[in-house]
Amino acid sequence: MVSDPGDGHRSPAGDAHRDYTGAVYGSLLAASVVVGAGTLGRFPRLEMIVLLLGTGIVFWATHVYARLFGARLTSHGLNMAGVRQVGAEEWPIVTAAVPPAVAVAVGPLLGLGAQGTGWLALAVAVAGQVGWAAVAAVKIGAPRRMVVVTSAVNLLLGLVMVALKAALHH
Repeated sequence: MVSDPGDGHRSPAGDAHRDYTGAVYGSLLAASVVVGAGTLGRFPRLEMIVLLLGTGIVFWATHVYARLFGARLTSHGLNMAGVRQVGAEEWPIVTAAVPPAVAVAVGPLLGLGAQGTGWLALAVAVAGQVGWAAVAAVKIGAPRRMVVVTSAVNLLLGLVMVALKAALHH
């Protein structure tokens, strides 16, 4: 096991048991950014890309800080190795924002306007969320039924974001 930074998040060594929670969470976060930004009107593409990546970085830093602060409260020592470890473990929150940001960047190449690009970015974020949840379930050896349930729950959460975008778009 990799050492516990003090918050109860223990990550077994090796990719087979990697924690994909951050990627699932980051994908849902990216979806919410796309939905929220879309309700405010048309966003220039560069602003949307910066907003997606910047929000991912801020939430990553918040998660790292919260975990490290929790470690200090429980009297675990804090060192740079622990800081780097927690930062790396939480980094999927940021990387999950990259595919929707890329979707925003390539929207014009696909002939999409601002509205179509927003829907593409949302679809990419939801697909990422469902995909990472399924990968996580498979990697931990969950039965096929649990992989399907996990995927369905994450799809339902993503569809809530789609419904919000549809309802809030004027």
